[in-house]
Amino acid sequence: MSQIERLRLPEDDATFGSNRIFDLFQYSPAVTANGLVFIAGQIGLRADGSIPEDPKEQIDVAFKRIEAVLTHLGLDFSDVVELISYHVDVGSQLAAFREVKERYVRADFPAWTILGIAALARPELIVEIKVVAATRK
Repeated sequence: MSQIERLRLPEDDATFGSNRIFDLFQYSPAVTANGLVFIAGQIGLRADGSIPEDPKEQIDVAFKRIEAVLTHLGLDFSDVVELISYHVDVGSQLAAFREVKERYVRADFPAWTILGIAALARPELIVEIKVVAATRK
C-alpha cells in the first residue's frame, strides 16, 4: 500500500505568499508517493502576483519556486530525477534557460525534456518547469 502526502505551504510563505492559487485551481504544489515527489509545474510568478518582463528573471523565479518546494520537503536540486521545461518560444529562450538552470542544477543531472508549446496560463508567461524528485527516506 502506498502512502501519498500532499504538500501544504505555510500561509506566509516568502516565495508563494499563500496557498490561494493552489486552493483556487484545486491542486497541490507537490505530491509525494512511493518515494517520488511530483512538483506541479512552476512559472515565473512572484509572491505578490507579478510576473517579471525579463525572460531570465522569469525563468529564475520559476526555479526559485521549485527550490522553495524542495526545501519545504527537505530536498534540493540534487534530488531531482526529471525536469520538463515548457517554452512558448524555445529558439529564443533556450540559451537563457540553460544559463539560469546551471545556477540551480550543478551536478547529478536529471533527465531533461524540452517542449515547445503554443501558450501558458497567462499571455505574459514564457516558461513553465515541472520536476520529479526522489525522497531521501
